[in-house]
Amino acid sequence: MMGYRHLKHDVRLAARGGRVIGSVVLAALAASAIAQAVPPKGAQRRPAPRPAPVQSAPAPAPSAPGQTVQDRSVPDNTGLDIPTNLQIFGKVDPNVRKPTAIVNDTVITGTDVDQRVSLVAMANEAKLSAEDRERLKLQVLRQLIDETLQIQEAKAADITITPAELNQSYDAVSKRFNRTPVAMRAFLRDSGSSERSLKRQIEGELAWQRYLRRRVEPFVNVGDEEVKSIIDRLQAAKGTDEFNLKEIYLAATPANSQQVYANAKQILQEIQKGAQPFEYYARQFSEASTRAVGGDLGWIRAATLPGPLSEAATTMQVGQVAGPIEVSGGYSILYLTDKRQVLTADPRDAKLSLKQLTLRFPPNTNQAQASARAQAFAKATQELRGCGTVEKVAAGIGADVVDNDTVRIRDLPPQLQEVMLKLQVGESSPPFGSAEQGVRALVLCGRDEAAGGSVPNSEQIQGQLEQQRVNLRAQQKLRDLRRDAVVEYR
Repeated sequence: MMGYRHLKHDVRLAARGGRVIGSVVLAALAASAIAQAVPPKGAQRRPAPRPAPVQSAPAPAPSAPGQTVQDRSVPDNTGLDIPTNLQIFGKVDPNVRKPTAIVNDTVITGTDVDQRVSLVAMANEAKLSAEDRERLKLQVLRQLIDETLQIQEAKAADITITPAELNQSYDAVSKRFNRTPVAMRAFLRDSGSSERSLKRQIEGELAWQRYLRRRVEPFVNVGDEEVKSIIDRLQAAKGTDEFNLKEIYLAATPANSQQVYANAKQILQEIQKGAQPFEYYARQFSEASTRAVGGDLGWIRAATLPGPLSEAATTMQVGQVAGPIEVSGGYSILYLTDKRQVLTADPRDAKLSLKQLTLRFPPNTNQAQASARAQAFAKATQELRGCGTVEKVAAGIGADVVDNDTVRIRDLPPQLQEVMLKLQVGESSPPFGSAEQGVRALVLCGRDEAAGGSVPNSEQIQGQLEQQRVNLRAQQKLRDLRRDAVVEYR
């Protein structure tokens, strides 16, 4: 199926600046209701790679002191009747926050907002500063308003989520967190959230999905000629580079360009610290519709990106963050997570049979002692004569051995990927590790080469196109609901 996922990116890029369903909620909390579940805290997960050095765009030139609106050439592309030399009557205080709302007679309380914020923080395993929490409250309130509108519209279409369905999904979430429903209830309460808040989110997701299946999906059609044209384009694109990108987009105007650029630089500095993954910052700060999926643009060809982003993507290395990149309407920060060629076998998709040797260091080992033990370990691994001698060598140096026959090269850290691509069967990687965790080496015992890429079949492409159109109509419907809603902030 490699190569056809880029079909969804035209939709995502065209929707930049708009909001989509569940913009600040992790898709992690409801088994069948919310597709990607957060793994339990004890589950093994691959750590987020620390981004490579940042490529910085030159800062925009500062505005002249005292420059006013009439001195700028501002195109009238809003479709609104706005005076050229406007004057604001009255005062808008950005520090006045509205934490609650009434949406078509449904009340969203401050407790609802606080508990959902805690739910998001718990799922992200994030410790929020007071400033971050206040900013997240406003985002959560917007999401709760959308969620309320979705539930109301589903009920108007005679769609109701029963208590049994809610309990079933809630129990599934509890199981994913390795907890019983009762223990999950206590865990949520200790985190500052509640069972009610989680079930409310589950209800919103289930109700909206069921509404789309009943009122939108039956009216979405994809023609055979359209599918054929997609297949032809894929075949013509065979061998071209595709990039798996994540983006943080910050909107800017000529008046605030300097400030937005400075904000983007500050976000980059936080990303480089590695305290939170890129997706966390995308959900918090991005103003593109892709913030709902952690800024994920998916697999995309450079030719479909705006010029500045295309140029950056083609020069980046996997694992690198670039920005701030000046684009039309603002600035972008890009993160390249992977790269491949359309419909072409990628050597990094090869599956390896490996033996890992691990030599653990005693507590309080200093750097000099660690280096000496690592050198002895390296000498021992160089004397290996194929995988058949691994256990004997390991016993001689007091190392542990672990076997794994299903490791894809692309699933390894970027530094190890380059090493493993060059190894021959029977050879060992150079030692790697740390003074705290000991030293390790990977011995290559076998390699199953990646199969060549193939064009997806008609049914796969048709399903992808239909899903895109359902998502677009869902966004349009939500915009209509917002436009017609009576929302009173309290």
